[in-house]
Amino acid sequence: MNPELALVLLMLAISMSLFIRGRPRMDVVALLVIIGLPLTGIITLQQSIAGFSNQAVLLIASLFIIGHGLVRTGIAYQMGDLIVKHAATSEIRLLVFLMASVALLSSIMSSTGVVAIFIPIVLTIAKRMQSSPSHLMMPLSFAGLIGGTLTLVATPPNMVVSAELARSGIDGFSFFSFTPIGLVILTLGIIYMLFARRWLGGSKPAAPAGERDTLSDLADAYGLTVRERRLLVLADSPLVNRPLNELELRQQYGINVIAIEHPRKFRRVLEMATKHSRIRAGDTLLIDLASPAIALAGAYEELGLEPRPLPISYYRIYAQQMGLAEVALPPESALPGKTIQELNFRSRYRLNVVGLRRQGKALPGLLVDEPLKSADTLLVAGTWEDINQLYGQTRDFMLFNLPAEIDEVAPAKDKAPFALLSLGIMVILMVSGLVPNLMAALIGCLLMGVFGCITMDSAYKSIHWSSLLLIIGMLPFALALEETGGIDLAVSVLLDSFGNAGPRTLLAVLFAATALIGMFISNTATAVLMAPVAIATAQAVDASPYPFAMTVALAASAAFMAPVSSPVNTLVLDPGGYKFTDFMRIGIPFTLLVLVVTVLLVPLLFPL
Repeated sequence: MNPELALVLLMLAISMSLFIRGRPRMDVVALLVIIGLPLTGIITLQQSIAGFSNQAVLLIASLFIIGHGLVRTGIAYQMGDLIVKHAATSEIRLLVFLMASVALLSSIMSSTGVVAIFIPIVLTIAKRMQSSPSHLMMPLSFAGLIGGTLTLVATPPNMVVSAELARSGIDGFSFFSFTPIGLVILTLGIIYMLFARRWLGGSKPAAPAGERDTLSDLADAYGLTVRERRLLVLADSPLVNRPLNELELRQQYGINVIAIEHPRKFRRVLEMATKHSRIRAGDTLLIDLASPAIALAGAYEELGLEPRPLPISYYRIYAQQMGLAEVALPPESALPGKTIQELNFRSRYRLNVVGLRRQGKALPGLLVDEPLKSADTLLVAGTWEDINQLYGQTRDFMLFNLPAEIDEVAPAKDKAPFALLSLGIMVILMVSGLVPNLMAALIGCLLMGVFGCITMDSAYKSIHWSSLLLIIGMLPFALALEETGGIDLAVSVLLDSFGNAGPRTLLAVLFAATALIGMFISNTATAVLMAPVAIATAQAVDASPYPFAMTVALAASAAFMAPVSSPVNTLVLDPGGYKFTDFMRIGIPFTLLVLVVTVLLVPLLFPL
């Protein structure tokens, strides 16, 4: 092993350990790699930053926007409601419809976002049927992962592997190259889950309930209704003409201003509170108390405030203008350990944190100094537009539960047919090959904008920049390993150990290695590292690179074995009442089943 390769492997090991540790953030590690590798002299700065112009990276960014258009127009939620309407009377029929629908949606948009949308829908169905959520939550996460095997654009690893083929001077995969194998895996996954759900924990049925959660349901679940107040600002109030960020009402009095009613000649105008909001005499503050037991009679007098009647929750009164949503902390979030006060949600996202749920139970009041823990769920309040802007912010948090009222106030609900048209045109262009895939995706984004399905601001915010930086930062590693002989070393070890056993054995070993590495680091990063190894192995045994590349792509999506293997698994961990061992008990056999399907079918569809 030469010194340059040893240095690259050391940097790779350090990077992987940081990924596993979760500190610092994955995108920060990626930036350190982009800076660090050129300093070693192994690759140039131009080679290190080449990922910023990589077609796969730009294609992934475009697909984030396409997925955002489907959410912003309400299409994703409408599909969930169709499942509730047509399949919620039988658990077996429900499981089939649910897994098929989630996999289909995940084939064209982020599986993490799809699963987050469907979790509250599934919980509602479980309550209605008085069955255990555990019977449906793991099938939900597995379907999201299986969706990554259905199309080229279903998941970043597919596009990374295809791009690596193109970089090697070989035509990449087509849009439906994955589909035949993905459909087999989906079918087997549905059959497997019909039997495996009996072995899942959480036998206690959910309490009966009606439709999807409403604003009132969320307010009651977090105890907001006993903490809401309406306060008139008197003329002699010391708050008059001062911005909220100067008043420190939350810190000193436990008062969190959610919105301000401004009096007008014939009506009252609602303004969501921000740090720059100025309070004027005659305004009415809609506030949330830190605790329902807080005694504020003296504080009201000191602040020049007078209580006003509030017959029903102000979230119901202003349901068309402001709403509530639950926000979950995904496994890669950097927020655990920070307090609600330190999040600066109001200044960063124009939203107020009004509740905290831990292990399925809402904490009493709003404990602003309580350190957050992994898998906590926050309740945020704000305008529907600002709530919708959170979609795609999956690095530190993600939308987890949106109330039923979102269907009536989706920012572009009337543009749903145009969103479907834009999506259809993009898919037709990709399938036909009339234009490159990136061009087709950019045309789809442009059509979404022309038809008003998205705005420029929402499009930029929907892109998961940290995921893109992770890919961009890992690409130089693949190049550095190639330059220093690391790829050749990996191939020689693989061939020395398993070369005489035949190409199907090599495929099985590649699948197992990729799936195991993907348990600890991002499946995208795994694909970046393993794709060059797969292609070089194929060239070394004088075989077609397609079956080897396809095997790596499929294995990258086979993150079924642990709740930390993929964000979608972590999301269903608490709602399903699962333990770590539940995923191992159900996921390991299914991963082995996918391995067998891959080794048998891939060489048939892509001859060796």
